[in-house]
Amino acid sequence: MSVQPLVRTEHLFKDYVTEAGAVHVLKDVTIGIEPAEFVAVMGPSGSGKSTFMNILGCLDLPTSGNYMLDGKDVTTLSHDQLAHLRNGVIGFVFQGFNLLPRASLIDNVALPLVYAGTPRTERTARAEELLARVGLASFSHLAPPQISGGQQQRVAIARALVNRPRLILADEPTGNLDTKTSQGIMDLFVRLNVDEGITVVLVTHEPDIALYAKRLVRFVDGRITHDGRVSADVVEEIAA
Repeated sequence: MSVQPLVRTEHLFKDYVTEAGAVHVLKDVTIGIEPAEFVAVMGPSGSGKSTFMNILGCLDLPTSGNYMLDGKDVTTLSHDQLAHLRNGVIGFVFQGFNLLPRASLIDNVALPLVYAGTPRTERTARAEELLARVGLASFSHLAPPQISGGQQQRVAIARALVNRPRLILADEPTGNLDTKTSQGIMDLFVRLNVDEGITVVLVTHEPDIALYAKRLVRFVDGRITHDGRVSADVVEEIAA
């Protein structure tokens, strides 16, 4: 029995209308991503990879085509249904961390559970558990400005995991970090993928980061021009 893709797009197009006319950002994108895959997405600036990630994250809708997430046709859902699906299936990790600077680390991690209506006691317990998993249990009372950038990104990953998502979408998660810290963050993503079967889709422009993935997708001018297994030769050629 075949496994249903967690993510499936068919003939996806995305246009933006400007005063100068329509801008065609995504063009006929068809792709399937299975549960427990680790996919790196690369491409030059303006290639459409960020728009593609926004659509996968239910933050934007395609102009035409179909997008199935966890067996649900995203294009048919209401705003509230989209928010419910997004909060239940997807965890987001961003380059800029997107933490609340005046809130404690534990409150930052628990924030998605507030939106989900989870009782406070359970929110606190799950946030404490996730901070412990990323090695920051003793810092839970601190605020983001009191810890390093690498530690802030680990808090962001804990927040992404607190709703027990099946899919993590990471947009340049190591872009603001040094090499050693980046390796630690990527090792964490690998453990989540291998040990817990969480699907990871990660946008990066760094060849060494892409090599942590198992599959590489490249966008150029809104189209997928490469989709295959990761190897050093392919990554270097694409990044050149």
